[in-house]
Amino acid sequence: MLESLGISHELFNYLLLPLMIFCARVMDVTLSTIKILFVMNGKRDIAPLLGFFEALIWLVAIGQIISNVDNVWSYLAYAGGFATGTWVGMFFEEKLAVGRVVLRLIVNDSIDDLRDFLHEHDFRYSILDGEGRMGKVSIVFLVVDRDKLPQLIAGVNEHHPNAFYTIEGVRKVSKTANIPPSMGRTRFYHGWRSKKV
Repeated sequence: MLESLGISHELFNYLLLPLMIFCARVMDVTLSTIKILFVMNGKRDIAPLLGFFEALIWLVAIGQIISNVDNVWSYLAYAGGFATGTWVGMFFEEKLAVGRVVLRLIVNDSIDDLRDFLHEHDFRYSILDGEGRMGKVSIVFLVVDRDKLPQLIAGVNEHHPNAFYTIEGVRKVSKTANIPPSMGRTRFYHGWRSKKV
């Protein structure tokens, strides 16, 4: 059959087959990465569908390797596809920006300009008084959609370029934002108003 298409056995074994395995592996690892992203963010309707195609493509790729177990190029294509698929999956995961993250920001000077920025762009936040090695600090907590994170980081860097912050994924966020219970003299700011508790 290959000869009738003008494809030699050597061309198929050493170029076309490894290329097909490589592409299949890129697709299935990319789907796996995106599926994990959806699972972590509770997208239960999409994740199983991605899992189905991920498993199907993987079976096709591994089946070709087993059928051509003596072809070293198939192994290299499989491993290369896995590495490339990991990168592609991370790229799409970043571009999709699904879900929310929590940003913790520690600032050791006035946060008035930052608070104005947060109000202007409708970011919900809480601010606590704290103390660090260099003295008094303000600790800002925000939960934001991932697609708004670049805008938030840009604002933080503009007003507090030397501030320390961490970002973590959030699996679930409650629908209501309640003011935390009294914690002594700690200050909490929510949205547009501040309340001392």
